[in-house]
Amino acid sequence: MDAFYASVELLRYPDLRGQPVVIGGGRSHAPRTDTNGIRRYAQLREYTGRGVVTTSTYEARALGVHSAMGMMKAAALAPEAILLPVDFDEYRKYSRRFKAAVREVAPLVEDRGIDEIYIDLTDVPGAQADDGRAAGEALRRAVFAATGLTCSVGITPNKLLSKIASELDKPDGLTLLSLADVPSRIWPMAAKKINGIGPKATAKLAALGIVTIGELAAADPGFLVTQFGKSYGAWLHAAAHGRDERPVVLHSEPKSISRETTFERDLHAVRDRPQLSELFTRLCVQLAADLERKGYAAKTIGLKLRFDDFRIVTRDVTLPAHTLEARTIRRAAGECLKRVDLSRRMRLLGVRAGNLARLDELLNPAATVACEPEPVDLSPMPLFDGLPD
Repeated sequence: MDAFYASVELLRYPDLRGQPVVIGGGRSHAPRTDTNGIRRYAQLREYTGRGVVTTSTYEARALGVHSAMGMMKAAALAPEAILLPVDFDEYRKYSRRFKAAVREVAPLVEDRGIDEIYIDLTDVPGAQADDGRAAGEALRRAVFAATGLTCSVGITPNKLLSKIASELDKPDGLTLLSLADVPSRIWPMAAKKINGIGPKATAKLAALGIVTIGELAAADPGFLVTQFGKSYGAWLHAAAHGRDERPVVLHSEPKSISRETTFERDLHAVRDRPQLSELFTRLCVQLAADLERKGYAAKTIGLKLRFDDFRIVTRDVTLPAHTLEARTIRRAAGECLKRVDLSRRMRLLGVRAGNLARLDELLNPAATVACEPEPVDLSPMPLFDGLPD
């Protein structure tokens, strides 16, 4: 999907089309209607805090604002940009719509998140006759009819190349690519454009004099294995030549579900105890709601903390039975918290549910009882008791 979150917001606020818009604010940045009935928007210059950009329109991207960028840095680049809050409920609704529309055209779909999918067109009638062009156009029309949103489609022999191709002609693009096109279309691109080559690998490749995909393709396979190990080195060589044997996976189970928040300012376990307790409770309640909505229960509960020196600490505990009850999650995460030195200020707090099981598979009566959600007392827990005042 093209600039998915931002595009959904433009359906709601069509008067913002053509303007730089940044998604990432809180509820306080929601548009407001004045006494004259005129809708007023927050501007990025008004933002204060340490949040990050969730996404932005293409107009904002042209000004240098991209996802995962700090909001204050984005405000320096595009102070006049419109700032809107994140609304995941709305994005999930449109995500369900576009995926349902795709399945009407091509039912073999691998779900890769809220705005991205892989599709197997092998057995779609007529798809092989024109290298998939008609099928690609049908997909784009179906998505637009169902959502009013555009998407970009890459049709190639495999998932690795399709991922790259889908980015080549955004927005609203359709790119067809064969293995014969790899030298002319793919090799001139930066090596980091291959999904799976991250910042560390990119830096190491650059230090070895390998910057483009073509240079990676020309590298000796044995040299790559020596530098990056047998598995990853062999994969780098294959990927640079556009080879990928991975099938489209029609169903997969999540390994974990998590909720976390970055604080507007560093918080201390003692001096900011009430605020931290309230935030902690909210995260646990949200996590429990996520589990219930997705039909899972968890047996392992984990905690994540990032301190003011950017050090990350994680702890987890395994429960005697699966649960999706907020109070149980909160109690377990609180036990994890007791195993952490909380003398430094904190930047981030997160709670994770792992060791998941589907609710319909938990036939054990004891487990079923443990999974029954109960009303949650939202009052803060004394999470940081025992610390010196």
